[in-house]
Amino acid sequence: MKSLFDGIRRLVSRRMFILLLILAQIAFLIAMLMRSFRLHWLVVLLNVISILTALHLLTRPDQKPFKNSLIFLILLFPLFGGAFYWIFHFQTTSVGFRKTLKQIEEKAKGAYAASPERLRDARGKLRDHQKIITYLQNTAGFPIYRNTEACYFSSGKEMLTPLLEDLKSAKHYIFFEFFIMERGRMWDAILEILEQKAREGVDVRVVYDDLGCFLTLPPNYAKSLEKRGIQCRVFNRFQPFLTSLQNNRDHRKIAVIDGRIAYTGGVNLADEYIGEKIRFGLWKDSAIRLQGEGAWSFTVMFLQIWGLLSKKEEAYADYAPLPSLYTKGGGWVQPYSDSPIDGETVGEYVYMQMIEHAKEYLYITTPYFMVDDSMLSALKRAAASGVDVRIVTPGIPDKKPVHFTTRSYYKDLLKAGVRVYEFEKGFLHAKLFLSDDTMATVGTVNLDFRSLYLHFECGVCLYLTPAIEEIKKDFFSTLEQCREITPEDCKAGPLKRLWQSIARLFAPLM
Repeated sequence: MKSLFDGIRRLVSRRMFILLLILAQIAFLIAMLMRSFRLHWLVVLLNVISILTALHLLTRPDQKPFKNSLIFLILLFPLFGGAFYWIFHFQTTSVGFRKTLKQIEEKAKGAYAASPERLRDARGKLRDHQKIITYLQNTAGFPIYRNTEACYFSSGKEMLTPLLEDLKSAKHYIFFEFFIMERGRMWDAILEILEQKAREGVDVRVVYDDLGCFLTLPPNYAKSLEKRGIQCRVFNRFQPFLTSLQNNRDHRKIAVIDGRIAYTGGVNLADEYIGEKIRFGLWKDSAIRLQGEGAWSFTVMFLQIWGLLSKKEEAYADYAPLPSLYTKGGGWVQPYSDSPIDGETVGEYVYMQMIEHAKEYLYITTPYFMVDDSMLSALKRAAASGVDVRIVTPGIPDKKPVHFTTRSYYKDLLKAGVRVYEFEKGFLHAKLFLSDDTMATVGTVNLDFRSLYLHFECGVCLYLTPAIEEIKKDFFSTLEQCREITPEDCKAGPLKRLWQSIARLFAPLM
């Protein structure tokens, strides 16, 4: 019991230390800028900087999702708004991190084993999806694969047993990369197997995001895993300094076994994801298991992040499984990753292409809905064109301000013919897009600005695989537990409409 209290004390003290340091930095910067009131020339200079910064943002296409919010804040606080923007923009830590990661990503491109012949074959047989397939392989660098069996799971609990069995079968390596990990029944069951495999000589590695686990793991947990024979790296440690780099979190969920089996989806490694701990009612999620060629992309994704954190260049070919271990047949799969620093918004592109090319239907589940005008307009155009567009969001939110903002979009969607539902039994965390019985994507990308533009994310596109039918069945099963939103639900008085407008303005910053 004493060790438990000591652990809690250390964790709380670390959080308080970081919080106090951040508050002290904010207070110092504001105090220094407020003192400038005594120097009229400095006041004029800072105001000019803010105006020029706002003009600069107006001409920056890469700042489009955040443009209105940033400009509003800078002009609302002209004395220090522009100065703050440039302080964060030119931080050496952020620049160095981005440069290193870009180099790693460039070196890894050849490791994905892209096949021009396979791409031509896919383009010929999947004509309706030529654009997205070609973009992901030729521009984003993520190949399309065959000989891969895809198995869909409609909950974390459904996923856990197969995952444990696959971990037991590992002979060479196990790679884990998750946004959230928390000690409990789920993680303890996994950890027991990881320890055993490490004793057997299997290469076991774990990456977790420091901010994602800030409330769930003690600060020294990586060392604890190392003592058990498990290599561990912490992504982007949360530092007590004001830095824009803290915005870039590793939101991915990846498990890889021997390069032949991979898992991804919305499921983190904590007990609420398997229904053992009740938070926000019933937790609805999704995950996908790939067995075969397609698992290799997730292996390379993991090794890229591992190379960044360990500062060691990986020999990717050393981890490639024998082709004889691959499953024959299956459908077409195309795993992808999204990085906030490479200039490509891969997750957004996948979603936009599915919206714009849906012919009969487009079904979406997302825990958050905060999008820019281009995606909102695309959804409205699809519905107005006769496509059956349905979106499911949570009925019980995990973040009330975010849910309030999500609901501010309902009226516009309904008016265009989009059908909107809320999952009444609890929190819906699944990130799914499904269209026309021919394509689906399952992954970690939420329909919000952080996932689409700031976080490291991943997912997999499925084309003409049997798993698509399972995803469709699960979607309609979910609808049975939902309440459909009506125009009556969207009525709001002047004050509420004002707050909704403000929430929409600041949605990119949430």
